[in-house]
Amino acid sequence: MEEPILWDREGPVGVITLNRPEALNAMTLELLEQLARRLDEAEADSTLRAIVLAAAGEKAFCVGADLKSRVKEYDEGQAGDPMADAVKSAFGRLESIPRPTIAAVNGYCLGGGLEMALSCDLRVAADTAQFGLPEARVGSLPGAGGTQRLTRLIGPARAKELMFTCERIGADEAYRLGIVNRVVPAASLLDETKALAASIASKAPLSIQKIKLLVNRAPEVDLETGLQLEREAHAFLKESEDRQEGMRAFVEKRDPVFVGR
Repeated sequence: MEEPILWDREGPVGVITLNRPEALNAMTLELLEQLARRLDEAEADSTLRAIVLAAAGEKAFCVGADLKSRVKEYDEGQAGDPMADAVKSAFGRLESIPRPTIAAVNGYCLGGGLEMALSCDLRVAADTAQFGLPEARVGSLPGAGGTQRLTRLIGPARAKELMFTCERIGADEAYRLGIVNRVVPAASLLDETKALAASIASKAPLSIQKIKLLVNRAPEVDLETGLQLEREAHAFLKESEDRQEGMRAFVEKRDPVFVGR
């Protein structure tokens, strides 16, 4: 059997691919555990500057949890919820890893698949992509961060509408609502997403890390606390080698060479 997670590297950009196209890339415990391990390995690699999360096949990015395996858990009376634990770990790593993460969304992006994409910093959608949170149809709710991350992204009324109705929306509507950052032709989805990642990877890595941390913390703290964290991060960067290199490169009218120090 093929591995549920594939890894590729193009210079400073890493590409993680969900690799269960025959099951519309539905999440299994093994897939989630491998995703978390791959992200741990990526964080340990100081030469890696950005991560693209893609999916194999043309039909789906991810349609959420593999319901067949979930039904099996019920039938076997399994104690606890290892799938929920694995989701929390993997999605939390996508959100917190000090590298920008970009989801390349093709086809169906539903339920936990959408929640996975929401855990990334940015989302690029193929013009054929479809988005939805259908959990209420099967007696559940978006429990992999959807009620929290989507609400913070597009506001409570819009988030409630998508969750209450379980309706699917297309890529253009997802862009209008602010769920995705860009919509591109399906045929060029991965190329354009990797190009975006490469552009970000060319920037000062310490700057990108601090920006990600500060923006992620912003909804959690009051304004004065946020501004203080910003001042501390700014002072830290002011003393970095990359800041000095960036200023010299600007004056000398050349491209900077950042080293992450």
